[in-house]
Amino acid sequence: MEFSSQRYQEALAALFRRFPSVQNVPLQDAYKPGLEHMEAFDARLGHPHRRYPVIHVAGTNGKGSVSNLLAAALSRCGLRTGLYTSPHIRDFRERMRVAGTDGAAMIPPEAAFDFIQRWGTVFEEMSLSFFEITTGMAFSWFADCEVDVAVIETGLGGRLDSTNIVQPVLSLVTNIGMDHMRQLGDSLEAIAAEKAGIFKAGVPALVGETLPQTRPVFEAAARAVCAPLYFAEDLHPALEADEAAILQEMDLQGPCQARNLHTVLAARDLLEAVFPGLARLDTVRQALVGTAAHMDFHGRWERLSRDPEILCDIGHNAAALRGNFARLAERPAGTDLILVYGIMADKDLPLEMALFMGLGSLPSFIFMP
Repeated sequence: MEFSSQRYQEALAALFRRFPSVQNVPLQDAYKPGLEHMEAFDARLGHPHRRYPVIHVAGTNGKGSVSNLLAAALSRCGLRTGLYTSPHIRDFRERMRVAGTDGAAMIPPEAAFDFIQRWGTVFEEMSLSFFEITTGMAFSWFADCEVDVAVIETGLGGRLDSTNIVQPVLSLVTNIGMDHMRQLGDSLEAIAAEKAGIFKAGVPALVGETLPQTRPVFEAAARAVCAPLYFAEDLHPALEADEAAILQEMDLQGPCQARNLHTVLAARDLLEAVFPGLARLDTVRQALVGTAAHMDFHGRWERLSRDPEILCDIGHNAAALRGNFARLAERPAGTDLILVYGIMADKDLPLEMALFMGLGSLPSFIFMP
């Protein structure tokens, strides 16, 4: 079928209807753990992800920021860089982007339409999930674009996530918090074990932040697969003067970005041998300072308006909210505060409501199904 804007929109709408994403239906209805379907689909596609090096990123919070920071640094150093993240905020095509020295571009509608048309019968035949389809689309488009490297963010967990068919040059876990407990386990240790499932034999593994409960889990997981293990807190125990300057100038703001910066700079050290361009510190610094603009990256303590001040942040679990609310609590006394908050049904609502109450008197809550 020949491409047109209308046909693209119709094909995309049909994809969302037939293969619902977690944005539209309860998580348990959209989430299909396991790699069997993805491996079979990947074989039909010709294993496109094997045509470029991959950096694989998992974690409870921060993996979107870390992925974008890494993609900005790699692309600014002259590497054509694919970036796969989820979910999208406004446009489906945000999930897959290719960045170069001048910025990032989303997958063209024509490419997305062609993939849906070419493989649509396979989607049905193999009973693929929405995320398996978009993962295959990203992997294939990156191969078509002949990227030099791809940064791939997991969708949920790690061990059973569709992206975990890749053989990366670096496995990275940002941090561990209590989220998606129904799918990943009801303890920090259990969740850490699921995230550590992305570790691969002989592939360096980096953990951005640890807790007393999670560090031994990562150590055991790395030993089990003979993966060299590094902790960002050991490689970068404190922000040095230059790093503090980067943080001050970054267009990504928010309470979490200092921790994300620690992780990315540790990753840079580990990736320098694979991508020598990362040794150019001035270029990397410029990339990290301007990541949001370079990658067209949104929703991380993003100021949408100054008068009135409107901030947008996608933090939606207790671990993320604690940092955001701590910053909101610093607002001047008497400042009016209106919060619009959306979450998935699997969140710990009583705990999160308690965090809201810590902000002070709020007039009312409006709950929408």
